[in-house]
Amino acid sequence: MGTGFWSEYQLSGWNEVGGAEPIAFYNRTLSKAKTLAEKFGVANCYDDVDELLARHEAELDFVDIITNVDTHVSLTKKVADYGLDVICQKPMAPKLHLAKEMISACKEAGVNLYIHENFRWQTPIRNVKAILDTGIIGKPFRSRVSFCSGFSVFDNQPFLKELPEFILMDIGSHILDICRFLFGEAKSVYCRTNRINPEIKGEDVADVLMEMKDGLSCYAEMSYASVPAIEPFPQTLIKVEGHLGTIELLHDYSVRTFTRTKSFIVESPPTNYSWADPDYAVVHASIVDCNRDILAGILKEKKAETTGDDNYETLRLVDAAYQSARENRVILLN
Repeated sequence: MGTGFWSEYQLSGWNEVGGAEPIAFYNRTLSKAKTLAEKFGVANCYDDVDELLARHEAELDFVDIITNVDTHVSLTKKVADYGLDVICQKPMAPKLHLAKEMISACKEAGVNLYIHENFRWQTPIRNVKAILDTGIIGKPFRSRVSFCSGFSVFDNQPFLKELPEFILMDIGSHILDICRFLFGEAKSVYCRTNRINPEIKGEDVADVLMEMKDGLSCYAEMSYASVPAIEPFPQTLIKVEGHLGTIELLHDYSVRTFTRTKSFIVESPPTNYSWADPDYAVVHASIVDCNRDILAGILKEKKAETTGDDNYETLRLVDAAYQSARENRVILLN
């Protein structure tokens, strides 16, 4: 459901994983659905969600929602009513209470809800987590997770200019999820935001300081207004300090670890797929691993990582960051 910019890469990711076949496409502009369907060899296209679900209910196992965030709640509820598992793009919902409605609707219908939160599946980020879990740097006490870029993200996604809440909702849902993936849940959040680009409605800079439940201080910085010496887009750069050493994820996809007695580097380039946009290579490669994990969850081979319940905790951080910025105070989390 949704055949815009991101859908082609999502479908290519499913093709790479295997084990899933597209049956029907929906888009509010039917011609867009037909254009994508021709490329992927799909016969059934609709501009009416109810018609699609009614005609193909018996053939479908799950629905992958790749539409604007404002449609996620209504589409999720419709799909759940048909007894189908739901995969939904991030951000999960525009507001926290609406995300709760999505979770509740799926639980009441007895179906699974997954969020396609793919950044945590990037190869270098998985390697940071693996090294961190070895304990080689001891107890982590400070971290920095950075996504600061001058990339013109509005060129291929112009609708982002119109969002009243931009960077925290768009890229922040990824970055704060990475923080949770690496370090667990947060106890408190303090955030400052800014709008540098006069042509957009929302904020394009955000600085978020979190105290995690294990005492670690986690600083997450995001910007689409930066002028970096080396353009990192779409990479996330990470530094984690522990009492025995440090882990750094650098611009060249290398993860460098050093202690007082030794150091080593783990090269972590993304898999290069022919269908991936070179500007988004590390992100597009992570779609495959994210889809594979979700499919394993649907097939009941394992519990998938990025469930609706899990992603709700990421959205809580986004919501708390916005509240903190509005009220200029630390927000305490349960």
